[in-house]
Amino acid sequence: METIHSIYPGELRTQATHVLSGIQVITDVPKDRGGKGESFSPTDLFCTSLVSSMLSGMGGVAKSPAFGNSIDGTKVRTTKIMIDTPHMVTEVIIEFDMPKNNFTDEQKKKLEAAAFNSQVGRSVHPGLKQTVTFSY
Repeated sequence: METIHSIYPGELRTQATHVLSGIQVITDVPKDRGGKGESFSPTDLFCTSLVSSMLSGMGGVAKSPAFGNSIDGTKVRTTKIMIDTPHMVTEVIIEFDMPKNNFTDEQKKKLEAAAFNSQVGRSVHPGLKQTVTFSY
């Protein structure tokens, strides 16, 4: 069964629908590249997918009763670095602001391992530079 249904309505915009839920995502090419810039660009979503995968993995670790702490309220700042030739993302800077929950060194190690071993992170080209910091 199809997971995502996408259409191209024109003007460098796409519309993707998650088939199971019906939730839609619209992408726009940035204005400096000839698009409308009214929504996430495809490369913005790429970076968002990486961060979301990291957070999901960390959340899975924290959800375990044995972990004994929560990452609820974690905030992340993401910066996308692009080059023009070829036009591509070369670096993603990811800054995690963790809640002040007195994480132990062991908990920090488990959370960071989950982030660095996320499904999306393992799927991207090894040449993508991922600069990741954690503030506890």
